[in-house]
Amino acid sequence: MEELDNFRQAGKIASKIRNESKGLVMVGASFLDIAETIEQMIHDEGARPAFPVNISVNEIAAHYTPEFEAEGTLGEKDLVKIDLGVEVNGALSDTAHTIDLSGDYEKLVTASQEALENAIKTIKPGVAVGEVGGVVEDTIRKYGYKPISNLSGHMIKSNELHAGIDIPNIRTRDPYQFKEGEIFAVEPFATNGAGHVEDLEQVEIFSLYAPSTVRMRQSRKIVEFALKNFGMLPFAERWIRKEFPSKLLVSAALKELLQSQMVRGYPVLRESGKGMVAQTEHTILVTNDGCEVLTK
Repeated sequence: MEELDNFRQAGKIASKIRNESKGLVMVGASFLDIAETIEQMIHDEGARPAFPVNISVNEIAAHYTPEFEAEGTLGEKDLVKIDLGVEVNGALSDTAHTIDLSGDYEKLVTASQEALENAIKTIKPGVAVGEVGGVVEDTIRKYGYKPISNLSGHMIKSNELHAGIDIPNIRTRDPYQFKEGEIFAVEPFATNGAGHVEDLEQVEIFSLYAPSTVRMRQSRKIVEFALKNFGMLPFAERWIRKEFPSKLLVSAALKELLQSQMVRGYPVLRESGKGMVAQTEHTILVTNDGCEVLTK
């Protein structure tokens, strides 16, 4: 029961900060200021970020968090996705919203929002994840857009953000059925592009992956620091740079750690047709007759 209380608390904090973060998204606002302000808000609540705050703009769908000393700012035509997570004693929450600074993509944002609402109404024990994917797809296509087929929602467990079961954003034959007590992040992505994402070369987010042997002393120190401060949860290169200021050494160490598969990198994801992308996300608990939204 205490574990469930922690999940509810993580969801409550994430909901509060998601709503407060909307006031940070404005023309001229700094990517770095937005991310660091939200992350500090999480710490101020006595919790930790479950992952670096993602600020994905326009055709960027996910996995962009600002670089150390990033200077980029939001423009008046930007479609801005804020994706944040909260960790409380190992319990995790994950939530996202989209703000259209241009005013041109209101329908695209609504498609994602309504797809999430309809998915949540569908989820209950015995329903297959592929069926929920169909609900997401039908809702988004009703608006004339495409769901992103190679992004999905995901099961969440304590200290495990992606716990092995996905909720697709398209109709599939995946037979896995929801069970009472399970926790999932549900996150429909809608686009006016090709309907799938591709990896870019840029990687700003990492997580510890598997024990290995590394040559560089700096690499070993970064692993020790990451294990102590983030465990197996994702972390940002800029978080590492605050502890180890040398860009050259940190870059070389992360490269070695990636090559040794001691850490995993999460490339920035771009809509492959360079279409605009909207995202909406809640964390839910499956109940005996439906689900409870933890991040409402």
